[in-house]
Amino acid sequence: MLTVTVCVGSSCHLKGAYGVIEEIKRLIDEGKFPGKVELQAGFCLDNCRGAVNIKVEETIISGVSPANVKQHLDNYLKGNV
Repeated sequence: MLTVTVCVGSSCHLKGAYGVIEEIKRLIDEGKFPGKVELQAGFCLDNCRGAVNIKVEETIISGVSPANVKQHLDNYLKGNV
């Protein structure tokens, strides 16, 4: 199972964290990821300037938006992160 945590702290919230969450939900519903994905919300991943931040397993990815979240997750799954 792939665990994806989206920061919903102040900076990430203001930069569009909920849009990222909705896009990940849409991608999961469309079966864009192999296996099961556990989507979580969390607070502060310690990179507020890089908002929106997500954590995939133990890897933190910054600068995520609804428009590029699929690319970031694909890169992670391919081992390019």
